[in-house]
Amino acid sequence: MKTIFLKYLSVALASTLKFFGGPITGVILKLTWIETAICSAIGMMVTVLTLTYIGGGIQALVKKHRKSTPKRFTRTNRLAVNIWRRFGIIGIAFLTPPLFTPIFGPILAVAFKVPRHAIFLWMSISAITWGLGISYIAHKVHFIQDWIK
Repeated sequence: MKTIFLKYLSVALASTLKFFGGPITGVILKLTWIETAICSAIGMMVTVLTLTYIGGGIQALVKKHRKSTPKRFTRTNRLAVNIWRRFGIIGIAFLTPPLFTPIFGPILAVAFKVPRHAIFLWMSISAITWGLGISYIAHKVHFIQDWIK
């Protein structure tokens, strides 16, 4: 019982920083694709929950200790603003696992002043959708399994 919990925890922790780490860890630990998907989604949502509540504080802290003003129009900023203008929180949430990472996505949503309930709703839908899809592909496509191992 303790070892299965540690496997679940490993997959969740791998998904907190980079979402694709969860499904890869799930394949390595020989979990089912459903277990991997659920743990990956939980890992991402832990990061989203944490950063949604402390995101404003992080922004204030960075602003306070920054020595120079940041570049306003970087490639990443332009991409994020374009996605925000076209699709809103749904686009940011949907692209968080593959593009923005679980760390940058919630901070971006907080920067756009999205209400917390909308962040949680759309990020959780995105995490579950991406978790199911990526975990299924990682577990069922054999050349990916061979590449991981």
